[in-house]
Amino acid sequence: MLESGALALGCTVVPTGTGQTEMQVTALVDLQASAYIGTPSFLKLIVEKADELKTDIRSLKRAGRRRRVSAARAARRDGERGIRVLQSYASADLGLIAYESEALEGMILDEALILEIVRPGTGEPVPEGEIGEVVITSFNPDYPLIRFGTGDLSAILPGQSPCGRTNVRIRGWMGRADQTTKVKGMFVQPSQVAEIARRHKEILKARLVVDNPGGTDRMTLQCEIRGAPPPGLAQAIEDSIRSITKLRGEVAFREPGELPNDGKAIEDAKKYD
Repeated sequence: MLESGALALGCTVVPTGTGQTEMQVTALVDLQASAYIGTPSFLKLIVEKADELKTDIRSLKRAGRRRRVSAARAARRDGERGIRVLQSYASADLGLIAYESEALEGMILDEALILEIVRPGTGEPVPEGEIGEVVITSFNPDYPLIRFGTGDLSAILPGQSPCGRTNVRIRGWMGRADQTTKVKGMFVQPSQVAEIARRHKEILKARLVVDNPGGTDRMTLQCEIRGAPPPGLAQAIEDSIRSITKLRGEVAFREPGELPNDGKAIEDAKKYD
């Protein structure tokens, strides 16, 4: 995909693959290549090999990365060498999903896709700006995908990119939505937390915290509700926890907005030796 785009722009493309870093450095210098597209880990190996060989690779001015890291960190790290770094967000199923521009403010959604940010384990859209799972619809006639869950976390970035692109932006890759956690030898999933919340209309938002004080696993369902909890609500929620997960759990009530906006339905706070 990236090679065909570069060729369409009139670039000379040299496909090299991975390995043989000394040969790659030699080719880069001989051809005076100005751009690199690939994984950041291999770019790092090439740069380190050039340093080891005391070889001048200053012709390399731009790098495109396919990676789930902070763009700002990457840009700062390679900016010291004069390499301008931008990253793209893609998957094997969908191809390109979003990309950075020179503005370095979020990632711009590919125009052919429909984006939803949903609460993990539910498929329900979250309010704009809240972190959730990236769900994409693609009407590619050769490989259509309807509401494809990527398993990645992100959030919509309000406003328009300063670069002039007008499509929706996301904040970039912010972790994985699959927070399945083992408790007392049994797996607890975000969809189970969502089901517990669905059973009780008073719950605005729920987050299951799993810790292990004294070496024994413990579950606490933290629930945002408005006002004082009605009598019997805590017990009813505990009964739902037991019914759905087959495990005992405690309940703690929180004020609206008190739980962090990080897309997590389950927080694994267990301490490991």
